[in-house]
Amino acid sequence: MVAASNSSYRIDPAELPGEAVIFGSTAAMRAVRSRIDSVLSSDLPVLIQGETGTGKEIIARFLHSRSIRRDAPYVRLNCGAAPAKLLETALFGCEKGFIAGSPGSRQGLMEIAEGGTLFLDEIDCMPWDMQGKLLELLQEGSYRRMGTDEKRKSRVRVICATNVDLQGLVSSGAFRQDLFDRIDVVSLHLSALRDRKNDIPQLCGYLFQKLSRQFRRGAPQLKPDTLRLLKQWDWPGNLRELENWVARAILLRDEFAEGSEFWREDTAGSTLNSAAPRLRIMKRPSRRTAPAVTGTTTLKVLRANQGIRRKTAKKINMSYRWLLNRLRQAGVPMRRRTHRGLPFDALICGNAGQAGWANRVH
Repeated sequence: MVAASNSSYRIDPAELPGEAVIFGSTAAMRAVRSRIDSVLSSDLPVLIQGETGTGKEIIARFLHSRSIRRDAPYVRLNCGAAPAKLLETALFGCEKGFIAGSPGSRQGLMEIAEGGTLFLDEIDCMPWDMQGKLLELLQEGSYRRMGTDEKRKSRVRVICATNVDLQGLVSSGAFRQDLFDRIDVVSLHLSALRDRKNDIPQLCGYLFQKLSRQFRRGAPQLKPDTLRLLKQWDWPGNLRELENWVARAILLRDEFAEGSEFWREDTAGSTLNSAAPRLRIMKRPSRRTAPAVTGTTTLKVLRANQGIRRKTAKKINMSYRWLLNRLRQAGVPMRRRTHRGLPFDALICGNAGQAGWANRVH
């Protein structure tokens, strides 16, 4: 088997947000930045904890890009996305003949990440038997490919992330205490967006600039009243929710271009000094406009990416699971090869065509 090129796993620091955007102005996030500085020259495992959407992978990428391993590969594995039976193969690889029909051995992510960083997202989803193999890797610095007893040495730094209370999982017996002790050497706790609302103007500025380039559209002007309302919202989806809101603001500029006028129109008749009615408005346009974005934008991107859902979700800044739910509701086949021989457009549009598909999404 030809070894995968590790050049595609390099991180360009220029592609990351600036430090002022990542860490903001709060004392808690500044403490995270300081703690990262203290471990840049070491190989100690790092555990990043925080709610969904708080930017755990951005922190992992930032840490790698500033560390002594910055010129080596950075590899990510989502432990919650891979089926349990495939997780070990993905991580450690396998020898020729282990998988029926495979023409040769398969390289695992451990081998690809050699000398660099392995980021294990949603570590809480890792099956119990795999936890033992990861523990062996951290303790002995070695692992085994599936289909062989030969040990391979590894020089990889492991960074883990979770959005749940791992200590609680340990107490319930769902996560190994010895593995928790190994990965929790250095802990980074990321703040929820509701606890760093003063950073919202700067975050919006960065996101509008980034997504305007991506969508090739100009950004609408945000009025002071709109920014004030953004600060009043609690953002349960954190940075990811804010990014989705900015994407809608750019794509649906007819509704968002006037900012404060849009909010004032929907709050007509409400008490001006009452925040509660206005906060509810932040959800109403979201629910109304999200299907429109899916029906008119996602199909085009999905076709351009030959039906690859993850690439499509990343391209339009959507949650992968949210995208799958929308496609399922629209009747789009979940498997690209369900009907071999049919053109790709037929697989995603069926007999209804693009307009019919968009209408089903609505």
